[in-house]
Amino acid sequence: MSLVKYIFNPGINKENTQLLDENGWFDGNLVRFRKGLPEKIGGWEKTNTNSFLGKCRSLFPWIALDGTAYLGLGTTSKLYILEGTTFNDVTPIRSTTSAGDVTFSASNGSSEITVTDTAHGAVKGDFVTFSGASSLGGNVVASVLNQEYEIDSIVNANSYKITAKDTSGSTVTANASDSGNGGSSVVGAYQINVGLDFFVDSTGWSANPWGDGTWGQSATLSDTNQLRLWSQDNFGEDLVANVRNGGIYLWDETNGVSTRAVNITSLSGANLAPTRGLQVITSEIDRHVIVLGADAINDAGTARTGSVDPMLIAFSDQENIAEWEPKITNTAGSLRLSAGSTIVGGIKSRQEILIWTDTSLYSMQFIGAPFTFGINLINQNVGLIGPKAAITAPDGVYWMARDGFYTYNGAVRRLACSVLSYVLDDFNKSQGFKTFAFTNREFNEVGWFYCSKSSQEIDRYVVYNYLEKNWTIGQLERHAWVDDGVFKKPRATGTTSSTNFLFTHETGEDDDGSPMDNVFLESGDLDLQDGERFSFLRRIIPDVRFLGDSANGGQINFVIKQRNFPGDSLTTSSTSVINSTTQQAHIRSRARQVVFRIESDDDADVGNRTRFKWRLGATRLDLTPDGRR
Repeated sequence: MSLVKYIFNPGINKENTQLLDENGWFDGNLVRFRKGLPEKIGGWEKTNTNSFLGKCRSLFPWIALDGTAYLGLGTTSKLYILEGTTFNDVTPIRSTTSAGDVTFSASNGSSEITVTDTAHGAVKGDFVTFSGASSLGGNVVASVLNQEYEIDSIVNANSYKITAKDTSGSTVTANASDSGNGGSSVVGAYQINVGLDFFVDSTGWSANPWGDGTWGQSATLSDTNQLRLWSQDNFGEDLVANVRNGGIYLWDETNGVSTRAVNITSLSGANLAPTRGLQVITSEIDRHVIVLGADAINDAGTARTGSVDPMLIAFSDQENIAEWEPKITNTAGSLRLSAGSTIVGGIKSRQEILIWTDTSLYSMQFIGAPFTFGINLINQNVGLIGPKAAITAPDGVYWMARDGFYTYNGAVRRLACSVLSYVLDDFNKSQGFKTFAFTNREFNEVGWFYCSKSSQEIDRYVVYNYLEKNWTIGQLERHAWVDDGVFKKPRATGTTSSTNFLFTHETGEDDDGSPMDNVFLESGDLDLQDGERFSFLRRIIPDVRFLGDSANGGQINFVIKQRNFPGDSLTTSSTSVINSTTQQAHIRSRARQVVFRIESDDDADVGNRTRFKWRLGATRLDLTPDGRR
């Protein structure tokens, strides 16, 4: 008999076969490696019990001059600012009707109300707030009408339908007396059009959701029928935000969270401000607002064209978000990129702004008068998989391209990745624009959330530890992430039972109070004498540290799987329950190749499954050779 100590190589390696990965970990979920040793990741819980409308794919934290901490959330439906525990709706208003332009009609026994408003410009899912309406005469009283509604369906360019509700949200059914039209004082305030929660890569029949638009007509792509992606940044203590392929908006902090963001074209003194763009970003050192993919100024120099120029960068006058006309007396202007066909995204880095097209990487730097900014082509053979797939980490910038992962710290370098084939083979390229990068500085991690091949929504992540140079993978649905800083812990958005919440990560040990499901780590194949002899495994001597409130009662599974040849399927030989007092586990397993697996999930064999973490040390196996046949 012989005790063999196993300390596996840190990180997960799926580039090798499981046999070649004998001294490493081949698969895992919801685990990380810290100082070379694997452990269950930290838990998460709802930041508060309040929910918000739409999938949030943009988070931006900042602190105002008075010390108030804010968090901007850009969703498919709304723009919110979180102050304390309240999600304040600051979604810009697209248009406001004149009094009497809006009328209502109801049918006896139906909760459906038809709203008539000539050339309303709304799409299904838009939000409109009515005021000045009077009762229709029966159950549909004034208070029912004078509130915010989400549009159920579009009838035509001049009418749409809503579902009547009272102020508590309960459905209201019209009766025979509801024969009025709401009076001549009704005003409708329409919020900016909503967007989609999936990416459409072409025009035609699939460019609109089912039931939208005019029957029998194809559609072109726009900000109203495309994946809704917001970009956000600070302009002083104010928030500047952009809907990709849509307008640029400013929320003025001094007016408070009860006021909405407004289009920058409506600001006092606004002059040739972009009406559309792909991303907004501010240059902190020199205080310029920059729009990537802005609409150009027309040849006459009198107005913006209203059409996104995908390779044009426009920037405002210094310290003046309203002034965009290039003059000899200001620093406003524009630049045009040449390598590629469209700007995908940009981020701020040290002393520069990095901008990716679909094929290239540029550096944009403030150089002062008369050109204001200079642009340099860094690399012409690397793009960006999605607008949010790049992130700044303490040691440089990291991003994901269609062919792998890259870093930049003065020069572009491709990252060696031990799970690259696994990620790329299981990547839904049609939803690549949903991919977003994140950092978790507490654990020296940079990572990416993405959609697997079989999913239209994010359900996977891949993480790189930039200090220890190892990779991990896992399954988790998150739509946006912001690291600690303004807030003490990372925060991320996700969905629970079709409801959208904000979560605080690296807090506790559980999945919002429930056991963290499917936590595991699985080794490569272990053998003796290159598999020439069978191995007989008699016992396991675990080295596990349990942490957390219930560390003394925590339990995990040690699973032994086996096979005789690499082409054989793995079969489970034994499962041993391990806790903080376990000295050894006696088992009987005979095979040429053995796989070692640790589980702490919702398996019925695991007793206490909450409020603890585990950290694996040097496990010893009692192995002995047991013949060739």
